[in-house]
This record gives sequence, C-alpha cells and structure tokens, in this order.
Amino acid sequence: MPSLPVTARSGYKSVNGIRMWYAEYGAGKPVLLLHGGLANSNYWGNLIPFLVAHHRLVIVTDSRGHGRSSRTRQPFGYDLMASDVLALLDQLGMTRVDLVGWSDGGIIGLDLAMHDPNRVDRLFAFGANTDPSGLRRNFDRTPVFGGFIARTRAEYQALSPTPDQYDLFVRQISHMWQSEPHWTRSDLATITIPTTIADGDHDEAIRQAHDRFMATAIPGAKLVILPEVSHFAMLQAPGPFNQAVLEAITP
Repeated sequence: MPSLPVTARSGYKSVNGIRMWYAEYGAGKPVLLLHGGLANSNYWGNLIPFLVAHHRLVIVTDSRGHGRSSRTRQPFGYDLMASDVLALLDQLGMTRVDLVGWSDGGIIGLDLAMHDPNRVDRLFAFGANTDPSGLRRNFDRTPVFGGFIARTRAEYQALSPTPDQYDLFVRQISHMWQSEPHWTRSDLATITIPTTIADGDHDEAIRQAHDRFMATAIPGAKLVILPEVSHFAMLQAPGPFNQAVLEAITP
C-alpha cells in the first residue's frame, strides 16, 4: 500500500451532517480522485505525485464513513455520496473538476456526470457498474477481493473515527452494492462530458460485457481495458494505470 504524500492542505469539512476528510496537492487544473468502497484515499498514493508532476491540482477525499470521514445513520447511497462530493467542492471553492473514480468512486462520478454535468469536465471511471447485474456473482469471495476486504478491516480500525464498527460498515456498504445503482441505457445516453470507461481484464467484480455496455451507451465514450490487472490496477500496475488516467483527462 502506498503512502499519501505530505501536505499542509488537508483537514475536514462539515458536509451533509458528516465530517469529510480531504487533502490537496500540487497546482494547476483541478482533478478529484474518488476511491472505491471500503477503501480510502491512501489507495491513490501512486497516482497523486504522478499527476502533480504533470501540473495538476489533485484533491482526494475519504467518502462518507470511509477512511477518516464519519457517517450518520442514514443508509449509504450513490446519490447521497454524490451530494457529499458537490458540497465538499463548494466549500473548497472548486467550480469544475476532472474526476477520476475507482469502483464506487467511478459510480459516483457517473452519477455526477448525469445529474450535475456542469461540475465535471472529464470523467475516468475504473471498475464501475451502473446496475447490480453488472457485478460478478460472489466476487467478494475471490482470493484477491477477499484479501482486500480483510485488509480494509485494519485500515478502517487505524483511520476511522468509529474503529470498532467495521462489521456494521461492511454490511451497510454490501447492501448498497446489492441494491444500487439502477441506471438504464437511456440514463447513460444523457451523459455529455468526455468519458472513459476503464477496467482490468481480470476484474473480480465487474463483468466485461457490462464495461462494453456502459461504453456503448455513453455517447462518445472510450473503453480502456488494462491487461493483466484486476479491480486493483492502481496498485498492481501503477505505470499503465497512471498513464491511462492522464490520457483520459488531457484535452
């Protein structure tokens, strides 16, 4: 697991009843990185310095209930988490950003692209889905994904303001995965911003047919399948992953 670079520009914002952690790095056109479910911003430790070296202002945030951010009793949902992101951007004075989302972060990015396209310039969505039918059965029981879930327990206990509630947290997130989102081809056809649908060719969670569906449903979308990696390509092959991100968010 990479470490986050050191920055003096980090802290918490009060957002929709929670304390949402964020950090900023570098300078230039802003790009927001949204991590996957159960994870936290540390997973972007390889991508952040790469984008900073390419003259980008990088913003990371721990999603509601993840990492250093708190949660309420309100059930997790992608619309709610997208509203968290918008409220955070408002408080940071960010009118528009490029958005890089992994897994749940990619789904939140798609939510924003459909409902708030004036806030996102370009979208790179890796390992996302737009309906539970896009998920492989029992993906959470595969060796790699199962290892991820086991590792996130220790990460949660080290970072969370509620370190003793990991099992409840997993149950809540798993319910969201099973019940959301439910976007149709017509919904995706409303996306007008430049979008890249990306995935690994060995993704444990997302069916490749679903990747192709999303890419064909979104007007002008590009499909990128990285070879010899899975749902965790940013850790398994940071070089190709970082380059794919850079190409997707560069006009």
